[in-house]
Amino acid sequence: MLDIHFVREHPDVVKQSEQRRHHDISIVDQVLKLDDNWKTSLKTLEELNRQRNLVSEEINKAKKDKKNALADEKIQEMRNVINTLKETQDKVDSSLKERNTLLKQIGNILHASVPDGKDDSQNKEIKKVGTIPKFNFPIKDHIELGLDLDLIDLDTAAQNSGARFYYLKNEAVLLSQALQRFAIDRLLKKKYTLIQTPYMLNKAALEGGVNLSEFKDTIYKIEDEDLYLIGTSEHPLVALKKDQVLTQDELPLKICGLSACFRKELGAHGRDDKGIFRVHQFNKVEQIVYCKPTESYTYFQELQQNSEDMFEELGIPFRVVQICTGDLGNKQALQYDIEAWMPGQNDKKGNYREVTSCSNCTNYQAVTLNTKYLTKEGKKEYIHMLNNTAMTDTRPIVAILENYQTKEGTVKIPKALWPYMNGIKEIKQKK
Repeated sequence: MLDIHFVREHPDVVKQSEQRRHHDISIVDQVLKLDDNWKTSLKTLEELNRQRNLVSEEINKAKKDKKNALADEKIQEMRNVINTLKETQDKVDSSLKERNTLLKQIGNILHASVPDGKDDSQNKEIKKVGTIPKFNFPIKDHIELGLDLDLIDLDTAAQNSGARFYYLKNEAVLLSQALQRFAIDRLLKKKYTLIQTPYMLNKAALEGGVNLSEFKDTIYKIEDEDLYLIGTSEHPLVALKKDQVLTQDELPLKICGLSACFRKELGAHGRDDKGIFRVHQFNKVEQIVYCKPTESYTYFQELQQNSEDMFEELGIPFRVVQICTGDLGNKQALQYDIEAWMPGQNDKKGNYREVTSCSNCTNYQAVTLNTKYLTKEGKKEYIHMLNNTAMTDTRPIVAILENYQTKEGTVKIPKALWPYMNGIKEIKQKK
């Protein structure tokens, strides 16, 4: 969420950003009113604490002077102060909770470059990279290729686990591992720290990465436990330094995160979202950066370039899209997506589909997680946090199968993945 100090000092900036997001700007005034109520109650609480201490001293003095009647009178006064103190403390706690609940509905301050738009149809294409393949034969989509080449089993997964689950088989398993190792190796060369995360988080940690009210239809809750399955390793990695103050020497903290991801993925039931394209479980290599506020947009470009370089090396055509105001999540100040070309989409006419999302969340997550750093002047300030997908496994596998298919019904392996494929350079029919 936003730092309340920023909202107090720059309400017009917050309202302008919220207006661009097509949000109700009256919430900003509501937050400030609740904040005033909280501060007023807090002052009352401080005065009552001062009064309690004063009466306590008077009781001790009366007892010392053997003035029992006065002592009894002061003891009764103390009881009244304590009762009022408890009521005021409850009011302070309630006001703070109500203020922060509403504060979480306000989005991050948008970067000036974010294009205006009402939904994803108005996202802005920045560039295209690579050449879209032209086929001189009837192509197959990834479901047909996966079944023909014995790479996936969807029916058994549906029986055993439900819709949007899958079994990967044979070379598809190697492809999944190859894509992850391919991404890990390239990030390790750039001095990113490799971390494999827990697959579950408690509510306090998870709420630092996501607003649960926004993601209730996405995140799986473990029944009767204060635990949630993670939707991405971003969630445990931004919580890695929860309630900590980092030193100058620790920054920037650049992380290559590895985890499985679990998502409900409600809606979207067409052919283009079936198979292993939109699934409840997949693997992902994530990029996370903790840095000083003055450096976050520099690292945004670095994270984005890392992912673009990987897809270019894989030979998968893609485009880069900047997410507009109406499609941007609350935590992001700026977001770019990479959309890979997938020939089997759109009735085999092909379409670009999302494979990465690069986000600068500035200090929005850090405020909730209370993660700060120590400036050269000795002040504690909120850190900036950024994230970007380095590589998932399922959607890139879809892109590889469909872009690298041959007339013979085989699929060639991108050269960049050869070192990880146990000598396999082409996926062929099983004998």
